[in-house]
Amino acid sequence: MNLQGPYFLTQAVARHWLENKPQPALPTGHKVVFITSISADTASVDRGDYCVSKAGLAMAVQLWAARLAAHNIQVVEVRPGIMATDMTAGAKAKYDLLMAGGLVPQGRWGTPEDVGLAVRSIIAGQLPFSTGSVIAVDGGFHIRRL
Repeated sequence: MNLQGPYFLTQAVARHWLENKPQPALPTGHKVVFITSISADTASVDRGDYCVSKAGLAMAVQLWAARLAAHNIQVVEVRPGIMATDMTAGAKAKYDLLMAGGLVPQGRWGTPEDVGLAVRSIIAGQLPFSTGSVIAVDGGFHIRRL
């Protein structure tokens, strides 16, 4: 579901756009935004299937971006970190401790609103030269530190 749904939906929409040449709503062209996860490049041994599906989706972004760029279709990955959602509610105490220890440099849980703001920026055309990019919405989790 995490991989096949977005992949085949993008295939269908891109095919429609390429065959019918509808005018995009924005002057910066059509947009495809994939929501992945820090699990795309961070191993969670108890959730291997989820990690593999998100890593596959991250590669799908690269493939679609390369294929569609010449057609003015931008494809971008938004990669959320530890988000306060129903999915993470059961692990709240675990992640609260990890965050207290510095796991997330910004020191807080992410919110759906944080993800929405990133997506809105992409859709509004505020990153017009960024196809294939990974937009980290993770409070700095991705920063390699010693």
